Amino acid sequence: MTSLKIALDWTPNANHIGFFIAQELGYYTKEEVAVEIIDPSQDNYQLTPAKKVELGQVDLALCPLESVMSYQTKSKAFDLVAIAALFQEDLSAIACKSGIGISSPKDLDHTTYASYKARYEDAIVKQMIKNDGGKGIIECVYPDKLGIWETIEKDQVQATWIFTNWEGVQAAQQNTELILFQLKDYGIPYSYSPVISCSEHTVSNKEVALKSFLNATKKGFFYAQEHPEKAAEILKALVPEKDKNMDLQKSIILTCSVLGDKQHWGQMNSDGIHNFLTWLQDQKLENHNLKATSLFTNTLLSR
Repeated sequence: MTSLKIALDWTPNANHIGFFIAQELGYYTKEEVAVEIIDPSQDNYQLTPAKKVELGQVDLALCPLESVMSYQTKSKAFDLVAIAALFQEDLSAIACKSGIGISSPKDLDHTTYASYKARYEDAIVKQMIKNDGGKGIIECVYPDKLGIWETIEKDQVQATWIFTNWEGVQAAQQNTELILFQLKDYGIPYSYSPVISCSEHTVSNKEVALKSFLNATKKGFFYAQEHPEKAAEILKALVPEKDKNMDLQKSIILTCSVLGDKQHWGQMNSDGIHNFLTWLQDQKLENHNLKATSLFTNTLLSR
């Protein structure tokens, strides 16, 4: 058995269902990998998943592709590389409550936005507003990460970035109508998020184990797609107490609707990544010579 540790990007939720199913149903064990799943609330989000990889605390990180860009371009570059994308479509959106006078991104001018302080996040939101004809003048505040959704619920801010398959489901359950703005609809070619990443050194030295891990994880996600009720039971035991009454089955169905087909699960397309890199350069958010193909590999997805 080869041991692998993966650091999650958030407390357990539907995005992670493939890992939890593979663990619970013994798919990892059958593939001869012993997987430890690290919840970021264990250190109150003090270190990002990618940072834990860099420090050697874990083998794998769940993170947006921007993290890979960041680590490859920092002054002391680190060889982080994406080895699989969980989803083939972006499940995220900028969200605000209905009925507060906001019907399109330009209406967010002179409002308050709750930010996760992620790389490019604030700039992306401001550019979305500009692309819609606004000025991009918005106040960004940085609440505790676990309290960001609460700032929308309590009307402390007007907008934040959500996953439609999680906070979107929570809002619907609470009869809170949301207005959603997806980046692709406003000229922003956002890339894959989240991705499974690790160092190129790990790719070279644990190739067989990584292939086994990805194969078992894929089985976990597609089991959840085919058996959402059972998957919801497994997830319910793992989510924080406040999420146990969520419609987890609905969340899992939405999550698994963007897996793509089994044969190509996890694969990344260099054209889409190139478009995002070009956009970042055009917006003067980056000044580097990164090539899309340096950020990811699909080679571990074939058996």
